[in-house]
Amino acid sequence: MIPIEYFLILAAILFAIGAYGVVTKSNAIIVLMCIELMLNAANINFVAFGAFHPDIMGQAFVIVTITIAAAEVAVGIAILLNAYKMRKTTELDDAGLTSMRW
Repeated sequence: MIPIEYFLILAAILFAIGAYGVVTKSNAIIVLMCIELMLNAANINFVAFGAFHPDIMGQAFVIVTITIAAAEVAVGIAILLNAYKMRKTTELDDAGLTSMRW
């Protein structure tokens, strides 16, 4: 059996890459992908701890998290497409997403 530390290190690396992308990138699509990478790192932790302690709750949390992530992607892409239609850019600095009024 693979030690749990390997999964935790993998999840920490994925979370760090995602956090770096959210902080440094200005393209909205890349930021959404980095947020998904951070959520997947959390899912790896849930599954690893669920396998380490014989309990089904880790997998149940992962199913809930994947459902929430799918809804987040749908809403995020809809907002992004609306912003692109209005501003003709996906750059977060240029788009002015804080003032998306009619």
